[in-house]
Amino acid sequence: MQFTTSFVPEIRFGNDLHRTIGEAAAAFGARNAAVVIDGFLAQSGLAGRIAAQLAGEGIASRLFSAFSGEPKLKHVREATEVASGCDLVIGVGGGSALDIAKIAACCAVSGEDAMHYALAAHPLPRDPLKKIMVPTTAGTGSETSATNIFAGPEGRKLWIWGPETKADLVLLDPVLTMTLPASLTAWCGLDAFVHAFEAATNRNAHAGGKFYAHEALRLIGGALETAVREPENLQARGAVLLGSCYAGIAIDNCGTAIAHNISHALAGLAPVHHGLATALGFEMTIGWLAEANTADLNAAARALGLQSASELSAFVSGLMDRTGIERALPKAFVEFDTAALAAEMRAPENQPMRRSTIREITDADIDVFAARVMALPKTL
Repeated sequence: MQFTTSFVPEIRFGNDLHRTIGEAAAAFGARNAAVVIDGFLAQSGLAGRIAAQLAGEGIASRLFSAFSGEPKLKHVREATEVASGCDLVIGVGGGSALDIAKIAACCAVSGEDAMHYALAAHPLPRDPLKKIMVPTTAGTGSETSATNIFAGPEGRKLWIWGPETKADLVLLDPVLTMTLPASLTAWCGLDAFVHAFEAATNRNAHAGGKFYAHEALRLIGGALETAVREPENLQARGAVLLGSCYAGIAIDNCGTAIAHNISHALAGLAPVHHGLATALGFEMTIGWLAEANTADLNAAARALGLQSASELSAFVSGLMDRTGIERALPKAFVEFDTAALAAEMRAPENQPMRRSTIREITDADIDVFAARVMALPKTL
């Protein structure tokens, strides 16, 4: 078997590591930095502290925090304007902040709109701005991934892919995840869990990706419940954060599968947290997937301390129960039916995830999965 393991950025891990952002920026020789940060983190004073760090190193800074929820084209364009003329972009927050920051670091150099690069329409600039990524949600793994998601002008999820979007430095600080509410800790943690699982078991899985994916499964599977129940437990928080990062490396190499086909399809209909949508899609399909009983599925099960793939479905449902994940969709989904979700699952932008799934997914399978998901209560 032949495979290539993609570039992994420099990763630093430690409590209170966010206090070294200014020092790290100076090491890149930065003079002007754009800081893309989640709004609530900016309001907490973190943006001000980062700006003070940068100023202490003689680095001017500009702030962009005018976004919420899933990243949209409007957010990417506004962040690109802020980053224009800078020599460094610092992304701080969840996957939305990191994806916006990484895309802006490319578009600010080229002067091209994000849509110019969507769905790999054109090559990315070879000399993007330097990038420091500081994740705070322990879910998306965007800090180590070359894939970046945003909603296009029609609301559909689009992606920009390429090693040019990758971080130059990743700072993993468990302290920054402590204020994440229990529900978001669970949703984001399950997203990372599914990243690792799908990367380790789909058609593109290889030894280079499974090395990280299996360790991510061990870390997240063993610590997520504690992180949800004991939010100040830094050991558990750190394990989930590191697991999320490793899962990001895994999907960067091997990609995702059916659960992400469903979660992206759901987001194409109405706003829903990506982690929740992915967890719901995963639970709805894991029993069907495990029937394939492949060597990779059994290896992933063993990484979780299970005997075989036949135990996976019960394990996943139990983990969702113990972390308090409610099986429900936002109220906005009352406007849509099974056919609408099935159509989104068949949309061209979601086909790579369909094709990578280890079992062939027929149109009849899509109809069954869509019906299961849309039968959930719409109460959130």
